[in-house]
Amino acid sequence: MRSYARPQTLDEAIGMLAQGQRRILAGGTDLYPAAGVQLDGDVLDLTAIAALDGITPGAGLRIGACTTWTAIAEAALPPALRCLQQAARQVGGRQVQNAGTIGGNLCNASPAADGVPPLLALNALVELAGPQGLRQLPLAQFLTGPRQTLRAKDEVLTAVIVPEAALHGHSSFVKLGARAYLVISIAMVAARVQVADGRITSAAIAVGACSGVAQRLPAVEAALIGALLADAAARVRAADLAAALSPIDDVRATATYRMVAATELVRRAVTGAHA
Repeated sequence: MRSYARPQTLDEAIGMLAQGQRRILAGGTDLYPAAGVQLDGDVLDLTAIAALDGITPGAGLRIGACTTWTAIAEAALPPALRCLQQAARQVGGRQVQNAGTIGGNLCNASPAADGVPPLLALNALVELAGPQGLRQLPLAQFLTGPRQTLRAKDEVLTAVIVPEAALHGHSSFVKLGARAYLVISIAMVAARVQVADGRITSAAIAVGACSGVAQRLPAVEAALIGALLADAAARVRAADLAAALSPIDDVRATATYRMVAATELVRRAVTGAHA
């Protein structure tokens, strides 16, 4: 590492980025392992910027980019965000959850990032700040591919916004790996559903680790509308998942196994949302 900076304000951080490229550090749980023995270049540590930390209401829910997974897991949040809290408890071990941040998880843009499916199911937006000011865009647009996002080099991801409409309903997150903790997912699913008179009136389903970027499942969501909660699992068809996903063969699982696993996980997540 050539230099290390830890600004106290967002304006300071943006000013430093405008002066030259720096590697942004938010928790380091992805950055340090990827760097190996030594970080290259100049590092900009965002963890001292108070405005990037915490969960606050207002036109939905605002989650600061440097909010840790432990803080998210332990917060008093609506049932619709249970999927995000369940994911927070499965991001690595406790030490990783204490240091890792939601913004770092998104900017790292791993296809198996645990935070992405829950946030997609919550219709989350990301907020970015740069020399030109603030901008917001849907998370689904922000993530463009494996390790790729629309964050410009002179921008900081400042917050994740969960819109008011997504704060309703109940949700669930399920994850499959080679073991329970400290593992990269083979497949994972977040489901958020709203139910009236025993029937599903709204559904948002997202699958991670089965495509270059986690994906919503519009055909599955449409098939669930009007279903009795007790019959919801039968509405989940493998063909509808196959239309949206593009799993690969790798050391953790074959593409075929991922499709079978993802179909079962969707069924479990939907029925578990109201458990």
